[in-house]
Amino acid sequence: MTADPVVALTGVSARYGGVEVLRLPALDVRAREILAVIGPNGSGKSTLLRLLAFLERPAAGEIRFHGRPVDAAHALAERRRIAMVFQQPLLADATVGENVALGLRFRGAPVAESEARVAHWLRRFNIAPLRDQRARGLSGGEAQRVALARALVLDPELLLLDEPFASLDQPTRETLIPDLAMILRERRVTTVLVTHDRSEAQAFADRVAVLIGGRVRQLDDTARVFQAPASEEVARFVGVETIATGRVLASDAGVTLVEIAGVPLEVAGRARPGELVRVGIRPEDVTLMPPAGRRAVSSARNRLTGTITSMTPKAPGTRVVVAVGFPLVATVTLRSVSELGLVQGATVTAVFKASAAHLIGPGLSLDTGARPGL
Repeated sequence: MTADPVVALTGVSARYGGVEVLRLPALDVRAREILAVIGPNGSGKSTLLRLLAFLERPAAGEIRFHGRPVDAAHALAERRRIAMVFQQPLLADATVGENVALGLRFRGAPVAESEARVAHWLRRFNIAPLRDQRARGLSGGEAQRVALARALVLDPELLLLDEPFASLDQPTRETLIPDLAMILRERRVTTVLVTHDRSEAQAFADRVAVLIGGRVRQLDDTARVFQAPASEEVARFVGVETIATGRVLASDAGVTLVEIAGVPLEVAGRARPGELVRVGIRPEDVTLMPPAGRRAVSSARNRLTGTITSMTPKAPGTRVVVAVGFPLVATVTLRSVSELGLVQGATVTAVFKASAAHLIGPGLSLDTGARPGL
């Protein structure tokens, strides 16, 4: 029997100025999971987080916390069981230690218990040497570590993270993200992470909800959202850059043969022969090699030779578009660019496995004109 979710939303909508900005027929946050909510700016992510924190009431629908409906009379009590960390750390003009202890002091925790818990979390976030330093003198990364320690010292039943890394520089993010991910997994803290950064969702989440235009377009295990997006809209947001239309030639044992612009591809998934489908390929799943016959060695079934039409720097590598009958996008390392001598106009072979290509959403109607290369 599945345990009740920590938070469950049913038929929830939110409105600002009479305009509906969020509609959620159903959404739950499971105990001990990390749920990432991703989406572009203006998609309703911050509104959802405020609803989950009981800082706002929905225009319609019901929110349950541990199975009990939350109304205005209970919102404050439930809010005390939740901790929230924002993009900009909201620290008091006090020492690091005093900031971490702030919530415990408000809750009347015994002094000895408070001291032990504060000391633990200062060590856990590698900020113990800063204990007596004033918060206003901290760097951005140090301040965010203090904010996270202040939240987790409360042992919250639900942790809400609102773009917690967005204002940090890249080296600081690369240090803090794995530290926090390890802590949350070790402690099994029920967490909702709101972010527009796909890599953060992949680093943290057990499940991902893709929120676009105030609607959840897909809610699934993290791997499935990124490897098998449910629609073209979701696919484009999660980084699928090659999306092309083709016709199914055959389908057997979970592999479908699709012809795109005269090029046959083996694609993971099932579809009916003759059906028009959309195929998605992530750029990092495409490997570039010298033209076939010039030391191209790979077990991948899909091997397409074409001409490089553009190359664009895209940290930490280079985005390369290869015309293979349709525009195929690959992401390659700077080292590969140098070793392969990749330049615009060069001929290369692009290879990828059938499992790297996937069918996006339902098949298209047979009377829909194919649009190779889109």
